[in-house]
Amino acid sequence: MLRQRNFLVLIFGVLLGILISTGGSVLAERDSDMNAIPFEGLKTFSEVYGRIRQDYVEPVTDQKLLEDAIRGMLAGLDPHSAYLDQEQYNELKVGTTGQFGGLGIEVGMENGFVKVIAPIDDTPAQKAGIKAGDLIIRLDDKPVKGMSLNDAVKLMRGEPGSEIVLTVVREGVEQPLKIKIVRDVIKVKSVKSRLLEEGYGYVRITSFQSKTGDNVIEAVNELKKKGELKGLVLDLRNNPGGVLNAAVAVSDAFLESGLIVYTDGRVEDAKMRFNATPNDILNGAPIVVLINSGSASASEIVAGALQDHRRAIIMGEKTFGKGSVQTILPTSNGGAVKLTTARYYTPSGRSIQAEGISPDVPISKVKLELASQSEFAPIKEADLLNHLENGNEKSQKKDESAKKQESKDGGENGEENLALQDYPLNEALNLLKGINIMRSSPKKN
Repeated sequence: MLRQRNFLVLIFGVLLGILISTGGSVLAERDSDMNAIPFEGLKTFSEVYGRIRQDYVEPVTDQKLLEDAIRGMLAGLDPHSAYLDQEQYNELKVGTTGQFGGLGIEVGMENGFVKVIAPIDDTPAQKAGIKAGDLIIRLDDKPVKGMSLNDAVKLMRGEPGSEIVLTVVREGVEQPLKIKIVRDVIKVKSVKSRLLEEGYGYVRITSFQSKTGDNVIEAVNELKKKGELKGLVLDLRNNPGGVLNAAVAVSDAFLESGLIVYTDGRVEDAKMRFNATPNDILNGAPIVVLINSGSASASEIVAGALQDHRRAIIMGEKTFGKGSVQTILPTSNGGAVKLTTARYYTPSGRSIQAEGISPDVPISKVKLELASQSEFAPIKEADLLNHLENGNEKSQKKDESAKKQESKDGGENGEENLALQDYPLNEALNLLKGINIMRSSPKKN
């Protein structure tokens, strides 16, 4: 009993010494009620610590107990603060460069379960059918309830080629789904681009990595080599976010001046402002930004900045609503603390936290299907016997050329019809065309 008492006194003394040593430099800056050293709380902690160390069914090392105490302390703050051991910290650093091992999903915690924020494009999770909003309740045969997010992520990681079965609950589906996924090395190409049709470009950002800003500029410049860009669709759907500076760089690429985003926290280092620099790479050509419930964090910074500056029309669904900034603070043991240190705000002062970005043009989740075709095609003027010719030879040739192109592209019923493949993208393209039609309309005096 004397040994246990001495141990508790030692633990209490160590914790008290830590608090006293930091009190002069840190606690003195806080409110008076924050300056009080929580003696009763420390006493309870030391009692529980000693009881576990002495009476738990199996021996537990002091290192594990202290690390678990730190994890619990951070996990109780918010879903995004966490303690990272050396291995997890190294994985985080690798992940921001665009290559890491696992399934390819961005996750958070909700009501004790792992929630999918977004699957990453061209990864095993996305190909297996995992969707934004899915709640993961089992990993193989292990229930997720009671696990920390770090423990769950660790279970989802593994050797490339190995399998894992995720049991997920999906909104609108009565029974849980079991989805088998084969792990792989995840190589994320953060920027993809193509021409939707002549003059209209498409750039998709799957996540925000350290070089994403440069990659977006390169992608747009490549599209411009194929002809003048009259409009651009910037696709941020199911983009879980990433590096803050990358979001600033992407926003800056389309803005000439003004505030992009600012952060505000309790300490001075958390108060930052980011402003745009001259040179809009599109020279004012219209932009439509596609978002959905899987667009989070850095995606919301870009959407919010372009929306506030009226530089782009935001189309789709309301975003996820992660408006907090996490700072990585390395620790002396090679690990790190990921700590929420600030909220970020759009140029107009809107906080996105737990609110999200609302689209200018809402589009609900829809699935288009071709209407059944009748046996006879509808009759047009050109089908009537002895119909008058148009009288414009150039117009006739243009119509014939358009019909050939329609046939080549699949026409209204073809497999290449964009509306059937991706309805929101098709609507974004139509909106860009409408903007340009209005811009080119002759003005009446």
